[in-house]
Formats: sequence, C-alpha cells, structure tokens
Amino acid sequence: MSCDRFGNALDPSVGYARGTVLRDSADEVRRLTHAGRIAAGFMEREGVDKIAICTGNLRFYPVQADDLPMLCEEWVGPGIFGEELRQAAITHMGGNGNEAAAVVNRTSAGIVATVLAHFGGRDVLSLVPEGDRSHASVTRGARLAGVSVREVFDLSALEAALGDFAPSLLMITPVTSELSVLEDDLIAAAVRVGKTAGCTVFIDDAYGARFRPVLLGGCASLMFGADLIITNADKAGLSGPRAGVLCGSPEALVPVQAKASELGMEARAPIAVGAMRSLQGFIPDLLIQEARDGQDLAVALEAHLGRGRVSRSALGPKIDEQDVLEIVLARAGRTSTNRVPAEVTAAAGMLMLREKGIVTVNTHGQPGGRVSIRLKPTSGAIERAGGADAIAQCFVAALEETASHLDDQAWFESLLLGDR
Repeated sequence: MSCDRFGNALDPSVGYARGTVLRDSADEVRRLTHAGRIAAGFMEREGVDKIAICTGNLRFYPVQADDLPMLCEEWVGPGIFGEELRQAAITHMGGNGNEAAAVVNRTSAGIVATVLAHFGGRDVLSLVPEGDRSHASVTRGARLAGVSVREVFDLSALEAALGDFAPSLLMITPVTSELSVLEDDLIAAAVRVGKTAGCTVFIDDAYGARFRPVLLGGCASLMFGADLIITNADKAGLSGPRAGVLCGSPEALVPVQAKASELGMEARAPIAVGAMRSLQGFIPDLLIQEARDGQDLAVALEAHLGRGRVSRSALGPKIDEQDVLEIVLARAGRTSTNRVPAEVTAAAGMLMLREKGIVTVNTHGQPGGRVSIRLKPTSGAIERAGGADAIAQCFVAALEETASHLDDQAWFESLLLGDR
C-alpha cells in the first residue's frame, strides 16, 4: 500500500490518507453538512454579499422568469428546449452540428455512467497529465463495473497499453482539478490512436472546455474528434447550477443516457434548463478576470509563506496538502503528528469560512475530492473578503490556530463535524 511522506497509508480510491476524524466518505458528508451550517451562520451575521467563493465554482441558477412555467415543466419542457440545449452545447464545445447532447446531475455522474456503458468488460485506460491522477469518479465507476483503471501519462505508454489489454474505453483528462494540463497535440494524437484501436474515446473536459481555449489558446473540445465530451456547468467561468453537460456522437451518448437514467443520474428539466442558460451566458472575459484575481491572490500568499511553499495554477494559488501539514508542524515546533494532511487542510478551510466567509473545496468539496489547498476566486470574491492580502492573512491565521490544536481530537471533531 502506498503511503504519504508522513507514513500514512493512502486510500487508493481517493489518493489521500484517511484520518481519525475524516475516516471515510460518510465523515466527509458530515463535514460538508457542517460547513453548510457554518456558512449559513456567517451569512446571517455578515450578509450574503460577504461570502467569498474561492472554489472556482459559482453555482447560481441562471434561469429566466419565463423559463419556469414551461421549460422547467417535467413532461413537456424537455421536448421544447431540447434542440436549444443541443445547439448551446455544440456551440460551447466547438462541434460540427451533428452531435447529440444531454445533461446529467453531476459531471461525476456522467463519468460513472460512461464507464458503466462503455467499459466492455475490460479495464479502463485513462490518460492524465504526468504527476496527476484521474478524477475519483473514474476509479469509482470502474469499481462498480468490477474492473480497474490503468493510468498512462504519454503517447508511447498509451500505445503500449492499447496493445497490452485492448481496452474498450479510453478516458482523457486534458485539465485536472489541480489544473495540470495535457498539450493539444497529445490530446489529438491520443484520440486518433484510441479510435484506431477501437476504443470509445471520452474526454473529461470539466475545466478544459473553457480553460484551454480562453486561457491557453487551445482547441475547442469537440474538435479533437472524441466520441464524447463532458464539461461542468459551473466551472471555469460558468455560473452553474452544478451539472454535467455531455456532447458527442449519438451512438456513444445514448447508452450513457440509458445507464444514467437507470441509476437516477440524469438531470431533470429544471437543472437541464439551468445548464443550458449557463452555457449560453458564458463570457470569456469573466474567466480572464478570475484568472487575474487568482494571480493577485497567489502573490499575496507568496508574500506570507514564501514562493517555495506556494505553486500557481492559471486560476490561483495551490499548496499540496502534505506541504500544508509540514507548515503546520513547523509552526507547532514539531516534526510529527497523528493528524493526516486532509484533516489539517479541512480545519484551515473551516476556520477561513467561519472568520471571513471564504468558501473553499476544503469545506464544500464532495467526498473523494482533492484535499490540497486550491484558492480559485470567482468573480468578486477577493473584494468581498476585503482584498487578496486579507485572504492570505486569514489563511495564515488558520494555519496558526490549527497548529495549536494538533493533538486535540475533540477540537478537530467539533470544528470539522460539529457537536454531535
């Protein structure tokens, strides 16, 4: 079993160590529920205008008043807006006009449904950027299918794997949640060799559908020629709601829709309409401004912690969860602890949420999501929190407070899960 640098065993399904407070997905659900209570308490004290969303996800519901009585109606609505939704997805992802489209209740749901629909009784092959990993939903979908995920990081390894076990499904992640990136040439080559080998090729472009074209000058998602693309309705400049938008060939999409419907993963009409409006309302300049705000926040955090501790993504600063624990140990004057990195980053997130209404993935992320510190300010978030330096100071103060309670199990349980 793999371990982190502190000797903690890594849970292979999520890629990080479980602790004595956050022991499993159930505890992470309890953490998420408690974070909602803390956020509500902050909003009651300070007002909604002080909530600073630094997850990279706005998650509004951008439907129009006229949408509610007709398009959001469950029986007839989907037949009315279906073609408008299809065109919005094709336009957003750069298709040729013949693609089909569908909405699922989460991007993770679309990934799981794709694995179950197309794995073909064989292990799933997954191409991801070097040093990163597939989304947890890929692993979970494979587990439900009774197969494994084999990850590769370059074209030669991909070609070798195709010859080794002849997979039916090739997953490609151009931009991970850590914002690690595959080059367009590699994506295009991977699609080409995957389809030549007879694979259904699926691109998880949750971030990349906008991130690559707008910030990196890259290719639109559907132009790579993959069978299926999925993107989030609430990431990288989209407003929400949380949903996954699938687009691609009807032959590849219909089995995924069927599997999603069997498992209750399909989006109902109100969510599908919201996702459509989110795509239609996308403004590239908003994403560009979010990226600038993220760099301002990175500068502020580097000033407090040093450049060696902070790395930058295009949307803001990030600190590996193991590095965060090292910082906390140093501030506590210690070299070891029984506390795992995921619990320390969750504690820092809860303190930031409680003190300044700063929403992070460490408080509001779903079970199995990444546990590193990733601050991706959405539109207006930095201003709501009092400026980039105020956010950086709040984070450093949270680390200090966490350091002073490292061995206090009751403190961590109360902070992360609430009083039970």
